[in-house]
Amino acid sequence: MERLLIVDDEPGIRMLLKDYFEMMGYEIRTAENGREAVRCAGEQPDLILLDINLPDMDGMTVCQKIRETVRCPIVFLTAKIEEQDRINGLLSGGDDYITKPFSIDELGARVMAHLRREKRGRQEKEEAQNQGLAIRYDERSVRCNGEEIRLTRTEFDILAFLSMHPRQVFSKEQIYEAVRGMEGNGDSSIVMEHIRRLRGKIAEKTKQDYIETVWGVGYKWIG
Repeated sequence: MERLLIVDDEPGIRMLLKDYFEMMGYEIRTAENGREAVRCAGEQPDLILLDINLPDMDGMTVCQKIRETVRCPIVFLTAKIEEQDRINGLLSGGDDYITKPFSIDELGARVMAHLRREKRGRQEKEEAQNQGLAIRYDERSVRCNGEEIRLTRTEFDILAFLSMHPRQVFSKEQIYEAVRGMEGNGDSSIVMEHIRRLRGKIAEKTKQDYIETVWGVGYKWIG
């Protein structure tokens, strides 16, 4: 049974989501503030629904703390809809967001989509070797000559997607859809920032550029 952690300071929302997802067959834990969320996240849930507006610390700070030990998908619940808020949330380690008030059925579909992708990722048992760069898809790890290159969840997802399709050019919208599964409803411009960071981390260890920019089109893996 897959386990969800629901973090929201409003009791009504916590209970609504708890009842809904329990009826869908999930095991549910809830938290009403950031400190409790960080503690519960240590139990390694399969997905976290995280409200941005919490009483003791904001959700982005909570997300960053959780990301120190947890790799599962994190979906923000937020009333904020400004572009910079979305960008900051994704850069802090979040994987998706849905704005309040939301359709609970849409939220349920998003959760199912993230969990399906996570399951497919765990089933990958192959290792890609790229000129000294070792990618373990099952472990979600990247090493250069045995030394780990620490990536965020989204950075690894982009690396995995591109490296599984070498020499194929993808637009930032296609990359966003592949790693987010939102079919163009999100902010694909954030892909550019993730790729910039990803390139920097890889180049620092390997002294090579594995991702090529195809100007006016997108990106491709050249490892």
